[in-house]
Amino acid sequence: MNNHEIDYKLYGDDMQFVEVELDPQETVIAEAGSLMMMDDQIQMETIFGDGSEKQGSGIMGKLLGAGKRVITGESLFMTTFTNEGAGKKHVSFASPYPGKIIPMDLSEINGKLICQKDAFLAAAKGVSVGIEFQRKIGTGFFGGEGFIMQKLEGDGMAFVHAGGTIHKRVLEPGETLRVDTGCLVAMTGGIDYNIEFVGGVKTALFGGEGLFFATLRGPGTVWIQSLPFSRLASRVFAAAPERGGSKGEGSIAGGLFDILGGDRK
Repeated sequence: MNNHEIDYKLYGDDMQFVEVELDPQETVIAEAGSLMMMDDQIQMETIFGDGSEKQGSGIMGKLLGAGKRVITGESLFMTTFTNEGAGKKHVSFASPYPGKIIPMDLSEINGKLICQKDAFLAAAKGVSVGIEFQRKIGTGFFGGEGFIMQKLEGDGMAFVHAGGTIHKRVLEPGETLRVDTGCLVAMTGGIDYNIEFVGGVKTALFGGEGLFFATLRGPGTVWIQSLPFSRLASRVFAAAPERGGSKGEGSIAGGLFDILGGDRK
């Protein structure tokens, strides 16, 4: 066991947070800005990369780990939380938008998980957070939101978050599943995946589902989200008044004000 062994408890339903229990000198790593609360005597420290042993061999190793995070659009830094006290302490991390937190025991999935670039929330110290390169160059240029994936490696606990309802699907050898790139949350390392163009000019231009989808082939396990944050954000943006949306959508009073030209500021 190379990773710190941590216990945890999930709270909530649609706006979840995870409470991690740390024994003395145990450490958990997390994305900057994900902290919700923590007990006294927990020491915070900002580090380059992910703090795993792979990145701890020297300054070049740490810079390489931090550089990989920049490619995925994340910060150069991560935050560690270490229990410096004598007894058990707790630290909690919250998901950034409505959805679920999925606990992953990497030791049960052959030590590797591939997930969306913004899905990682926290993990036991020792888990390596890197990037998963797609073999086909077309994916890199045209794959949309799902073509850059994070790679979590180790034998400890990791926590990823996703939007809406989460569906876990186990694929048999050779079984294929096509998924909207934004709806793909995570998959085990044995899944063969590719980003493919949606065939048909009418489908591409008028289908409303984007030009690309992820083709996943088993064996392995896939986690799918029903509400990608990008989809939620685009709907909110489209409904904003300055984008042509109604100020009173969903409200009878708001509709009346719009008809009468009233000012509700």
